[in-house]
Amino acid sequence: MNRRNFLYSLPAISASGVVSVSQNQSLSNVQAIATWDNQSALQGCDQVLTQNGYALDAVEAGVRVAESNPDDLSVGYGGLPDATGKISLDACVMNELLRCGSVSYVRGYAHPVSIARGVMEFTDHVMLVGDGAEAFAKKKGYERRKLETKASKQAHKEWKKGASSNNHDTIGMLALDRQDRLCGACSTSGRAFKLPGRVGDSPIIGAGLYVDGKVGAAAATGMGEQVLTTLGCFHIVELMRQGSNPQAACELAVNRIIEAFPKSADQVAFIALSRRGEAGMHARYEGFKVTILEAGHIRVIDASHTQ
Repeated sequence: MNRRNFLYSLPAISASGVVSVSQNQSLSNVQAIATWDNQSALQGCDQVLTQNGYALDAVEAGVRVAESNPDDLSVGYGGLPDATGKISLDACVMNELLRCGSVSYVRGYAHPVSIARGVMEFTDHVMLVGDGAEAFAKKKGYERRKLETKASKQAHKEWKKGASSNNHDTIGMLALDRQDRLCGACSTSGRAFKLPGRVGDSPIIGAGLYVDGKVGAAAATGMGEQVLTTLGCFHIVELMRQGSNPQAACELAVNRIIEAFPKSADQVAFIALSRRGEAGMHARYEGFKVTILEAGHIRVIDASHTQ
């Protein structure tokens, strides 16, 4: 039994405690990693990996769990709406061979991550948006669903009355399977109460997600406009290609954003995973949590931060 098969033979256990990762020190033997406290989503990912499944199937399965959770106000069903009260979703996927698919401004569909994978597998395009993405989803028979919940409607009412919101979180997930295939996925409802038509970093390959199966992968969360400006995830993978470990690469990418936006109070954070199973995570400000599947165990990590 090789090392990776041994790791997958261990049972997945969710830890109740939260530990911190040190700066410049990458974690090792990581099979999957997700932004924020997404233990249920990572369990969905693990179910595929432990069955010797493909990493792309694993991240899609995991992200679909988050997309189905009405209590997650930044992803899928129950996500916070735009300024008009309508929910629109963005997602992308990328595999170990630089193949990718993306959708943006999708309304009325439960799982944009699966539609994004369909764009990758059934077309010669990378990205479909709005009406075109919805027409493609309808033709292929993807599940339709009303996305609004009582909570999302109430949040919009409160926002119209003047309540503030700084919600622009995302689920990004990276996984490495037993065949050392590295894949990633990203899904979000975007910045809360955004202008209709706004697109952040999450569906943009190179910004919100980037994967090179020979090197590593990265995913982003936080203020999308800042990640877009710096192509943060592509930057991280290129730093890894040049010799940086995943943790150091995440720190450098965050610090570049700080240099570009020195007065910003917005959170930006990254996760990264190398082809060798080394993981990194770093945020601009304190409070960013990451969920990892490491040696068969699922646990939540307090990421390091610069400011």
